[in-house]
Amino acid sequence: MVSESEPFVKIINEPLKSKNPLVIGGFPGIGLVGNIACQHIIEELGMKYMGSIDSRYFPPLAVLFNGIVYMPVRIYESAKKEIVVIISDIPIHPTASYDISKVLADWMQAINTKNVVSIAGIATATGERRVFGGATNAELLEKIKDKTEVFQVGTISGISGSIMTESYLRGLPAVSLLGETPGPNPDPRAAVEVIKVLNNIFGLEIDTDKLLSQAEQIELELSKLAEQVKTTETSPIPKKEFPMYG
Repeated sequence: MVSESEPFVKIINEPLKSKNPLVIGGFPGIGLVGNIACQHIIEELGMKYMGSIDSRYFPPLAVLFNGIVYMPVRIYESAKKEIVVIISDIPIHPTASYDISKVLADWMQAINTKNVVSIAGIATATGERRVFGGATNAELLEKIKDKTEVFQVGTISGISGSIMTESYLRGLPAVSLLGETPGPNPDPRAAVEVIKVLNNIFGLEIDTDKLLSQAEQIELELSKLAEQVKTTETSPIPKKEFPMYG
């Protein structure tokens, strides 16, 4: 029996070595842009698995890599680069985003986060691969305005939007990077463009050649994963239409 006092969201991690990390988050959404970008960053930097996020909000499934079970929402660290990545292999239901973003903001404050980057996708019919951006303060907006298409008016839906809102309320400096994609299918090319912008903003050197060369294979594999998650996830709440951003 579950105790009433048990939290709905738990973050369990080893102590981080980074003093003031850059925290990058990628959750499944349009084009799986955030998920693909974060997975590539983890691999390129050889980041260490540090912990996970668990919740009763999450769908009942296990994630397998080479036969080993992993938590569906994981935390990785590159102590050398002072970068922490939060990556999810499962979609976060809109009704869970509020509580999860609050717990994440508490945790990011506790680890003295320097900057927060929320990566997601945005669907358009232009056929381009631009990166749209937004920030929680004027200083960060100035930093990204020449490197992104800055939103004049718009909304960011789902967990990506919740993280940005909660960061704003807490005074956490946060940037939203949305990779332009033509539709819902996995889009590694949009992820490549987001990583290039991330490099420019924060002076990183994350190589994207491998991700670009494997784009077709990744698109096929992640399409299968997305379908598996879709058929496994159960939702007691009727689905609604949400804005196109996120």
